[in-house]
Amino acid sequence: MSDASANQTTKFQPRVFSGIQPSGGLTLGNYLGAMRRFVDWQERGLNEGFETIFCMVDLHAITVWQDPEALRRQTRELAAGYIASGLDPAKAILFNQSQVPEHTQLAWIFNCVARMGWMQRMTQWKDKAGKNQQNASLGLFAYPSLMAADILVYHATHVPVGEDQKQHIELTRDIAIKFNNDYGVDFFPVTEPVIEGAATRVMSLRDGSKKMSKSDPSDMARINLTDDADAIANKIRKARTDPEALPSEAKGLEDRPEARNLVNIYAALSGMDVDAVLAEVGGKQFSEFKPMLADVAVAHLAPISSEMARLMETPDEIDRIIGNGAEKAREIAEPILKKTYEIVGMIRS
Repeated sequence: MSDASANQTTKFQPRVFSGIQPSGGLTLGNYLGAMRRFVDWQERGLNEGFETIFCMVDLHAITVWQDPEALRRQTRELAAGYIASGLDPAKAILFNQSQVPEHTQLAWIFNCVARMGWMQRMTQWKDKAGKNQQNASLGLFAYPSLMAADILVYHATHVPVGEDQKQHIELTRDIAIKFNNDYGVDFFPVTEPVIEGAATRVMSLRDGSKKMSKSDPSDMARINLTDDADAIANKIRKARTDPEALPSEAKGLEDRPEARNLVNIYAALSGMDVDAVLAEVGGKQFSEFKPMLADVAVAHLAPISSEMARLMETPDEIDRIIGNGAEKAREIAEPILKKTYEIVGMIRS
């Protein structure tokens, strides 16, 4: 793992935590930007001797209203996506957040540590609540405190996240530091965000200046993890491009967002860097490159789609897996919460 920051004390064993909201519509962006990274961390954990914990953060999802049946289905679909992508419940802890009550119990403590000004500065609060802040839920305002609890209830030292979540990790660090200072302890680690790799930000197939999103009105703008081989190939074939041939160097992708996006996707799925891809395909027209990309994408993603479909036909299997994961998660979280209560001055039998 990377060297700890200057504020990170050496007494904390390395532990990785991350999670995704079960908001439905998993895309290639979710896979390349998060889920595949989680699998990489799982394998690193096995090799280097640290635990990895991955979560479906269903409590975060209800900061805006959710249809209950849809939320249950989406939580199982996310679990199926995790497993199909390579997360192994025998190697990593996999569960849904609401089954581990220590998350919300620690979040209340952190609500009393965090300051209103910290929450009001959160970019996502401003973006999601907009001008309608008075009608937004208290949960939407306070959920960064719950996110801090998600992480620190496991004494997680490293959190793989997208760039858009970096501010929340900074808040987690602020809460940990303030708690430690308030109570004169060195109890919570100062967590490190981990943002790495090309193609962590996958763009729309119809507009290379916009992030690939499940909310895009055009299904052709994204590759869904539930798409079959034919759908994947068709979307790549029809992806927006420009008339120029592919360059031989990365500098040639500047001001060509669609070309850059497709090259980044090819690089990420093939395990190559962008320079190596361009050394191979430089000078080719998109009519030649798109079939190459389609072949790589289908080979990589179609098995994930098939396994997700199989798992979704056996919801009891999914529920058993995440239930077992919740039990493992509580074995770590419960003593940390108990010690937190003792530090704060609460009595527990």
